[in-house]
Formats: sequence, structure tokens, C-alpha cells
Amino acid sequence: MRNLATQFVREVRLTGGLLADRAKVVRDQVIPYQWKALNDDVPGAEPSYAIENLRIAAGEKTGKFRGMIFQDSDVAKWLEAVAYSLMAEPDPELEARADEVIDLVGRAQQSDGYLNSYYTVMAPDKRWTNLRDHHELYCAGHFIEAAVAYYEATGKDKLLQIMCRFVDHINEVFGPEEGKKRGYPGHEEIELALIKLYRVTKDPKHLKLAQFFIEERGRKPHYFDIEAEARGQNPDDPWFNGHRYSQSHLPVREQETAEGHSVRAMYLYTAVADLVLETGDKELYEVCRRLWDNVTNKRMYVIGGIGSQAHHEGFTIDYDLPGDRAYTETCAAIGLVFWAQRMLQIEPRREYADVMERALYNGVLSGMSLEGTKFFYVNPLEVDPAVAAARHDHHHVKTTRQEWFGCACCPPNIARLLASVNQYIYSTRESDVFVHLFTQGEALFQIGEAEIRLSQITNYPWDENVMFVVGVVDPQTFTLNVRLPQWCRAPKVKVNGEDIESLEVVDGYARIERAWFNGDQVEVCFPMPVEKVWSNPRVSYSAGKIALQRGPIVYCFEEVDNGPNLSQIYISADAAFTVGKDEQLELPILTGPGYRRIVSDESLYTTTRPKVEGVELKAVPYFAWDNRQTGEMRVWMNEG
Repeated sequence: MRNLATQFVREVRLTGGLLADRAKVVRDQVIPYQWKALNDDVPGAEPSYAIENLRIAAGEKTGKFRGMIFQDSDVAKWLEAVAYSLMAEPDPELEARADEVIDLVGRAQQSDGYLNSYYTVMAPDKRWTNLRDHHELYCAGHFIEAAVAYYEATGKDKLLQIMCRFVDHINEVFGPEEGKKRGYPGHEEIELALIKLYRVTKDPKHLKLAQFFIEERGRKPHYFDIEAEARGQNPDDPWFNGHRYSQSHLPVREQETAEGHSVRAMYLYTAVADLVLETGDKELYEVCRRLWDNVTNKRMYVIGGIGSQAHHEGFTIDYDLPGDRAYTETCAAIGLVFWAQRMLQIEPRREYADVMERALYNGVLSGMSLEGTKFFYVNPLEVDPAVAAARHDHHHVKTTRQEWFGCACCPPNIARLLASVNQYIYSTRESDVFVHLFTQGEALFQIGEAEIRLSQITNYPWDENVMFVVGVVDPQTFTLNVRLPQWCRAPKVKVNGEDIESLEVVDGYARIERAWFNGDQVEVCFPMPVEKVWSNPRVSYSAGKIALQRGPIVYCFEEVDNGPNLSQIYISADAAFTVGKDEQLELPILTGPGYRRIVSDESLYTTTRPKVEGVELKAVPYFAWDNRQTGEMRVWMNEG
């Protein structure tokens, strides 16, 4: 399996369209804004304290650590986003600022390689005593990812060397050997980061440590119980959400369903897929396959979000997908994109790319405002501001995006994904080129000794037409594999203006194998009618309801367009919606007929059938809701 892995193409320049716009917003707005937020310089926003904590840890300021215990990770993710931004567009001033932050991180590192501002400032004698709750390894993982990205972007290895020293220290503390702790992180992240580090350094000890953390999780006796008792705590304390919360209820190879905190689960499954890529372990791939099936077919929202409840920010049971109480954390959708990408590397199958696309365009993009300066942590599918304010089980639902969060894991996570989204478009394997996502841009890659340039011309996801133009010096033989999305009922493919008589489709990809000449064109049409979506009848929340989707974009209804009390609106299964454009959002919108039940009197219950009136409805892309004014919002509308 390892030698057949596909490699994602990094030399991709986005030149237009929605993804290019979002990446540009990250470069121009989000990264500078988040730098201010990390320095507590956004009026009205919750303070971060992240940079200040590092300065205290470095001995350059006095004071106590403030903020969440994992605040260091926000700095790491910002650095990683900067790295990807520099890959796309050099910026000497931004690079100099990042270098200064890296210098600060180096000064905060301890003489033995240890790096964590909370423990350095608050409890230096208690390092590594609470892996379950205190995120030391999680923060290390994010700094490792930042170090790898920054090295690849700039060639500078200072942060990489800092993190290699830290990993050497971690290796001395953890492992199966006598005298070492057989622990693993409460919040997974370092596992996938170590595999990235291994790929850059080629040092096998990094892969070995990642494998140890993955394989040790869930083995009995449970390490989290042992360390809790050593701290004088009861491991069965109900405050601790149990081993399912951290996916440590069973060894990874025995896990059948997605459990616990959804972000932790996504990072674990991503790391397991990475390990499969490096080892070819078929049993572990089957673990990935069954967990993938459970998540995407029984525990995923139509927007590609995951996590059904606030209690542990995670999964509940199959088909429990309430829209109004959904957690669907932005980071969880981001993690699903990561996992899907790794699954595509193992085996290019349409189902992986379809989910990656669904999560990216809906569950991820919704986490950031169009201007890039406000954010959602939670992405519900139904919002009523009055209910959210009144009900305790809705308190996690914010009815408008926030400037920042005390727990600000999501904003820098969005930044690092969107800054690197160009690396999710294409992959290659031997003489195969795979197209997973559609967006205007140019890719450069090698097939054998030949350099291939592939241009993509499109306004996807708003326009149904995609054109590929091949650029080669001499004719080259390779296979272009174009994903045919599941949502598209009748795709059409032409080469140099002619229909392909017998189109070969393998695992959802159209295979076009031929000798390619400079200027050859492939035209693909993905017809995009407005589709009605129904959920599995087992999903009680959305039973009797309809959602709207066009292409990969899920739509929603807002109070600003349709008036209050959206619960009184019904849509028939045969209602015809047409595509228009909202001048304020500057995005395609849907308009169509529906009807509203009329409140005829103030009776709470009545035996008189309610009257109805016809109304013209307007739906906007889900990711763009709450960009005009606060109010009600719904994805799933009553069918009638």
C-alpha cells in the first residue's frame, strides 16, 4: 500500500474563484488580524495572552500565565498559516515578524528542550503529570507542524531545530522501554505532527514515537487512570468524561465507532491514516475504513460538520444529529478535511473527496465571516436568538460570529487550512494525475522526468463548467483522473471538443489516458440543478424536512430575507428554485415558492387547521449566513 500512495501536489497557484478569494482574505486580513488578537490588541474581543505568556516563560516579563492551558497552540497555528501564506506570496515584513516569534519561542525553551509556557511559568515541577487534561503534547504537535511548514516555506530551520530538541526530550520521557512513561496525549495532534517531522528529517525515531502514541492508546491498564491516582485524584470522577472522550476506551485497532471529542477523533484518525501511508499496515487501513463509514454515513451533518452535543464537544450515537443543538465545531470540520486528504493519499476514491469538498465549502467556510475578522466556534443548522439566550442546552450556540474567543482554537485553524488549500486540489501517483477539487489555477508537477503544467479554468462551485489545459514541451503520456462528484447526476466530459465515446470511471474518477500535446483541453460539465435533500429517516430532527443544495453548496434560510418564525414556513417537494445573486453578499442565492402558516389566534393548541399563505423564499449559501444581520437561520425546512 505504501508504494502506491498518491502525493498531493504543492506547486499549485490559485488564480480565481471562491477558494482563491478565501485564501487571499487569509493573507490580507486574517493573519494580520489574528496577530493583533494574539497580542490582545483587538478592542472588545476576549484577550488571548498567548504572546505575553511566551514572554513570561522566556523570562522577559513577570506575571502569571493567563488564558487556556493550551494557549501556545494558537501561536503555533498562526505561524503555520504564515508559512503557507509565504509559500503562495512572499512577504518580507510578515516573514520578519514570524522570525521574531520563532526567536521568542526559542528563548522560552528550557535547557532540556522542554517547551510549554503554562508549565514553565506555573508548575515546572509537575511537567508530564496530567497528559489527560493539560495538552503539553498537543501544543508540541502544533509547534512541530508549524516548524515543518516554515522550513518548507522559507528554508529556515531554527524552529525545526527547536522542535527536534523538544522531540528528543519527549523521546526520553515516553516509550515502551523500561523507565519511560507509557503515556499518550489526551488531545491527539502530536501523532500526525511527528509523521510530518519524520517525512522532512527522515529520522525513524519520529515515526517510531508516533506509532507508540497511536498503538498505546486505550491499552489496559489505562494510563490516564494511573496518572490520575498518582495525582491523588479519582479516575472515575464524573468531571472526567470517561475514556471515550479521548478515544482511549479501546486500543485503536479495536475501535468500531467514532466516539468522544470530535476534534480529537479527527486528529487521531488522520494520524492513523498517515501511519498507514508510511507502513502499509492493512489492518490499520481497515480501522480507518470502518471509522470513516461510521462518521460519514451515520454521524455527519449535511454541512460536513460533526459533533452532536456540547457536553463533550463530540459524538453521541448513530443518527443523532439535532440541528438546533448541534456542536459541529469548526475545528472538527477542518479535521475531517485533513482525514479525507490522507484517505485520498492511501486510495483515491470519490467518497473521500466528496466529503472533503462538503466539509470544506460548508462546515469550514462557515467558521469565518466573509471579511475574515469574526468567527464561529460552533456551527449550528438552526438558530433562534431568543431560544439560544433562554435555554441552557443552547448556550454554546452563538447567534453571531465573535471577534475572538478565550478558547480560540478555531480561528487560527481556519487560517492554516485556507492558506494551504491549494495543496488539496491535485495528487499524483506514477503516471496518474488526480483532480480532487475544482478551482481556477495552475499546477506544476513531474510525471517521470517530464514537467507538466495543468491549468484549470472555472468559476466553480458557482458555475458548472470546468476546463483543463495541458502544458508540455513534448508530448507526454499520462492519465488524467477527474473526480465526478456523487451529487452530479449526469457529468459530461470532452477532450479537444469531442465527446469521449466510452468513458472509463474508476472509484468515481473519470480516467483519460492518452498522449497529451501542448494545449490539449479537457472540458467537464457538472450540471448543477437546485436539489432537494432528505436525510435518512432515522435522523429524527430532520424527519419531514427538506434542505437545498446546488453543486457542493448547502443553502440556508435567514430571517433577514424571509421574516421571523422560520418554523412556520413550508416547502413542497416539487417547488422550483432558481439561481440569482445577492448584491450585498455578492454570492449566488436561490429563490423559490413556499408557504407560511398563519397564526390566526393566540390559542396554544387548536382543533382548527391553520391557514396558509404563499410566500417567495430566498436561501443563501450556508457558509455566508450572519454576514448581514443577526436573526433566525435554518438549513432544514418543513416539507409540505
